[in-house]
Amino acid sequence: MATRNATSKLFKSLHQRPNKPLLVANVWDVLSARAVAELPTSEALATTSFSVAHAAGLSDEELTLDLNLAAIRGIAGVAAEFKKPLTVDIQDAYGPDLERAINALIDFGVAGVNLEDCELATGNLYDVDEASSRIERVLEVARQRGVPDFVVNARCDALVKGWAVDEAVVRGKRYLAAGATTVFVWGSKRGVSREEVERMVREFDGRLAVLATMTPDGLTVQQLAEIGVARISVGPRLMFAALSTLRQEARKLLG
Repeated sequence: MATRNATSKLFKSLHQRPNKPLLVANVWDVLSARAVAELPTSEALATTSFSVAHAAGLSDEELTLDLNLAAIRGIAGVAAEFKKPLTVDIQDAYGPDLERAINALIDFGVAGVNLEDCELATGNLYDVDEASSRIERVLEVARQRGVPDFVVNARCDALVKGWAVDEAVVRGKRYLAAGATTVFVWGSKRGVSREEVERMVREFDGRLAVLATMTPDGLTVQQLAEIGVARISVGPRLMFAALSTLRQEARKLLG
């Protein structure tokens, strides 16, 4: 248990470096995990449920806890081999199965989770009190398992659901108060403006996680670091890039 918490403690510390955000290249299976873990510049592994689901021929909404865990088991083995922390996109922790989900991840040696405030079963936002309570429940399971430094990256879908950034700020502060290490505010196709990022960095004392757009008009990693975000991920973009390369190489071969 001491080793498990040491890994989570290390992982948490990677979110606490001013103007040096944790940058994660999201993975979805053993092959992608190994490709990323082999890079000396890779500090941690992080999954994306969207890619895990699509690798199984499913939509993100169709991915069950058991199928997600089956993928995580192999990825966790890679993380252990390379001695790198692993954080898992566990969606909303699957409604009433939250405790089972977190216990299983701790069994695998996972250091943290990305926890959504949107209910998987309905597609609706949890009430802010319930969403905060679910963060507390995750951390309580971790404490009982001897991992008090377990990392929760609390995803807030308020912007996606049509709310203004004010709602994301209110929710984010509640999630941090509940024990989340960072708040990940997702904008989906709407996006998140520079002004919104700057505001949330101030409101959350730097504890903001964002998705890098990797587009010409998006904020660069360097710009996000200068603004002061704590964590940057790329979601399923590496999977799309890998599939594009595979398709091109297959076309060359097959004509």
